[in-house]
Amino acid sequence: MPLPLGHSAIGFATHSLISNDNGRFKKWQVAIFIVVLSNLPDIDILIGLILQNNAGVFHRGPTHSIFFALATGFIASKFSIFWAQIPVMNFKTCFMLIISHVFADYFLTDSPVSLYWPFEVSWSTGDFGWSDVLHTVFFEAVEDKGILLVCICIIILATIFRRFYFIRNPKLAAFNILRGQTLRERKQRSIDN
Repeated sequence: MPLPLGHSAIGFATHSLISNDNGRFKKWQVAIFIVVLSNLPDIDILIGLILQNNAGVFHRGPTHSIFFALATGFIASKFSIFWAQIPVMNFKTCFMLIISHVFADYFLTDSPVSLYWPFEVSWSTGDFGWSDVLHTVFFEAVEDKGILLVCICIIILATIFRRFYFIRNPKLAAFNILRGQTLRERKQRSIDN
């Protein structure tokens, strides 16, 4: 079962595979946004803890659905309008970060998710209080080591592929951005040096 660390790693791997964003923000702001969006479906745990002191009461319900990923992905992509400290990310990137969590829970756990909510609703079972959740997040995160290893390999392979692909196909407009620089700027800088 992916925990917040695993979901964050899956979010970083997803971002490295699909994003062409060359945001003007510092990398730590983008990293925080990735961590928040890739763990956003688990907001139902916090809601359950606050309302009924049970993390499992609402878990894997509507927040683990395609509809939730679409709606919050759209809101997250527009959120930088209201708060300048949020990095600008397009809808596709925001949606994919959120849905990566849902699909990770769907494929990597035995518990059902409400993928097609409101047409189906599945709830997690069990009674988990604050101490159970905190213990799981802080002391059982080592269970995500396999997920971390796979995600690190994906990020490395995506980086290698992009660099090789940019060198071989510099005229493709969709992939013209490499580390925030256009290939034209890189060539100009190499000529100047």
